[in-house]
Amino acid sequence: MPGPRLQLTELTSSDLAADCSRCHALCCVLLPYRRDGGFGADKPGGVACHHLREDDRCGIHTDLRERGWPGCVVFDCFGAGQHMTEVTYGGASWRHQEDLGEMGAVLSVLRLVQEMLLHLAEVAVRSPNPAADDLGERLMTMRDGTPVEILTADLDELQEECGDVLARASRRLREPAGPDLTHADLAGQDLRERDLRSACLRGALLIGADLRSVVLHRTDLLGADLRGADLRGADLTEALFLTGPQLAGARTDETTRVPDGLPA
Repeated sequence: MPGPRLQLTELTSSDLAADCSRCHALCCVLLPYRRDGGFGADKPGGVACHHLREDDRCGIHTDLRERGWPGCVVFDCFGAGQHMTEVTYGGASWRHQEDLGEMGAVLSVLRLVQEMLLHLAEVAVRSPNPAADDLGERLMTMRDGTPVEILTADLDELQEECGDVLARASRRLREPAGPDLTHADLAGQDLRERDLRSACLRGALLIGADLRSVVLHRTDLLGADLRGADLRGADLTEALFLTGPQLAGARTDETTRVPDGLPA
């Protein structure tokens, strides 16, 4: 049974980032993957990865990129895996479940819920708002439910509501607002001379973009595609709604500055 429910401001990186030591390798079994998605093979959902050991640990974890599995490096369940393992299924392994299809669906839903909570927790710290608190409480109630309760929740409505809450928070935090580049195609462009402070780059395509030494203070990066983007020397310490998977897919080095709690 879950303990007392946390408040948004009490959620930590250990609550909202994958901790494989507390999970029965659910993503390696329940989710499908493909070679063209950055994985070394094609696999359907509900089938264990052939690199998964009997102790539910990856046999090539230390050299995933070198072995042709960069998709595993950038994937993050945002803590859904350990929550499922410890709460939803009470510590039971996938090895002891008959309906792996149900488990896979629950994992997909909870990953989205955890990602929403990640962003709402940022709002709670940087621009507190009752709407964010209320939605966060409902999401945490939902994630603590049974598999049936999780799967029958109106996820589309929750995502739409979350998007509205985050958009309002973004406008507050970016005042005065920079350029609106929502969903802009900036792939491969040299953006080093662009002033992107307080810009909205929601859903922007930044694959391979040159962002070296660019200052991204209060820049909204929700859903921005940063795969291969060059962030060496960039300052993202105050960027909005940036996630670990976005950084993992980008090119960074020791000079890249990132928000507290995120790996460079």
